[in-house]
Amino acid sequence: MKTDTAAGEGGAPGPDEDPSRLASELRLTVGRVTRRLRQAHAVGDISLSGVSVLARLAADGPDSPTSLAEMERVRPQAMASTLAQLEQRGLVGRTPDAADGRRSIVAVTEEGRSVLAERRSESVRRLAAVLDEFSAAERASLAAALPLLGRLAERL
Repeated sequence: MKTDTAAGEGGAPGPDEDPSRLASELRLTVGRVTRRLRQAHAVGDISLSGVSVLARLAADGPDSPTSLAEMERVRPQAMASTLAQLEQRGLVGRTPDAADGRRSIVAVTEEGRSVLAERRSESVRRLAAVLDEFSAAERASLAAALPLLGRLAERL
């Protein structure tokens, strides 16, 4: 039988004492949440990378494809493909860079903002419905973990 007892209590170290075990369990759990949210969206919907790019452009403003690739930690070719799909659907637009005509600047369109808001609302509704089944103490525990998860995301 698997137990989560701490090393000091005679068992294997718990996830709070073993960074590798915590990393493994965190990865699995966050992956499950992500997959379940992704499964709720329609077939042919925007990819997760596309949603991430739209969200970044909506929050940070227009940017170059090269800069977006760096911030999203993907190869420029992958970013070009993502941007082409978003542009084809009218969710982003390109304009020449005023400082360097060889470069383009990508910006989210009003349609892109609308799709992003709709997708966020759907995910938020699903999460809220499930969280409504949790106790107030459980919701407080999740809320307390959010700053740590945010910091973890920023440092990865």
